[in-house]
Amino acid sequence: MCLSARLGAIALVAIVATSTGLTRSLAAQNFDTVQVRAVPVAGAVHMLQGAGGNIGLVVGDDAVFVVDDQYAPLTPKVLAAIKSVTPLPVRFVVNTHWHFDHTGGNENMGKAGALIFAHENVRRRMSTDQFIEALNRKEPASSRGALPVVTFTDTVSFHLNGDSIVIFHVPPAHTDGDAVVIFTKANVVHTGDLFVSGGFPFVDRSSGGSIHGIIGAAERVLAATNAQTKIIPGHGPLADRARLQAYHDMLVVVRDRMKREIASRRTIEQVLASKITAEYDASWTTNQERFLRILHQELSPR
Repeated sequence: MCLSARLGAIALVAIVATSTGLTRSLAAQNFDTVQVRAVPVAGAVHMLQGAGGNIGLVVGDDAVFVVDDQYAPLTPKVLAAIKSVTPLPVRFVVNTHWHFDHTGGNENMGKAGALIFAHENVRRRMSTDQFIEALNRKEPASSRGALPVVTFTDTVSFHLNGDSIVIFHVPPAHTDGDAVVIFTKANVVHTGDLFVSGGFPFVDRSSGGSIHGIIGAAERVLAATNAQTKIIPGHGPLADRARLQAYHDMLVVVRDRMKREIASRRTIEQVLASKITAEYDASWTTNQERFLRILHQELSPR
């Protein structure tokens, strides 16, 4: 799977983000002022932050390996941030799930020579038109060049740069195609949107998501980590195991409170007024109302 020097050194820098899969709302966004910066995490692992999901990056003599790639218009800035860490081209990209703010750069990365990997449900959803009910957003099928080339059903491992990168699928959680990426030697985990380090999660029920799955995924990651593990969340600042534990515990409490509210036949407006997340709102500052509305919908009797 070697990349030519021409693809790596020239195309990666010169590529223009012209993905045909842009929706009108995305095309209307202004990415001109967005800055993409690389933050060292541990060993050869870095986190890239810009707009959209956090990107994982691991560099070494064997290959440059990337987790997620944000929006298509940001590809030149993403590649510039990677170039600030290593002159080598990106060889592999793994998508943690199908959402546009994590896979938007796929086509650009693929044209530059990177091989795209993801769970099989990611390719399935990207291959057809999607509708995210909670966002009232239609997402057209991605172009062929944006689709993952290699898919897996349960786990896949890479052995690169003196580290083992273990990727595993979890039962439906944020979506039905979520993958967790563990950089074993570096002791770093990329969770995708299973974990939001500064806010409440988005349970995309239109894509098969479930609060029970998000809680279960957090438990699986907690079991695979220790106090020294660095965690790259789907959104938000770099975190650690203690922050993930607090996130898990908060979700369990709020889920159980919502069950009791629903058993008492309270409407979502009544639940919002009762402020069942009050003690968490200062620490988890984003998407509270959206989370509660989706949670009420999921846990209510059919």
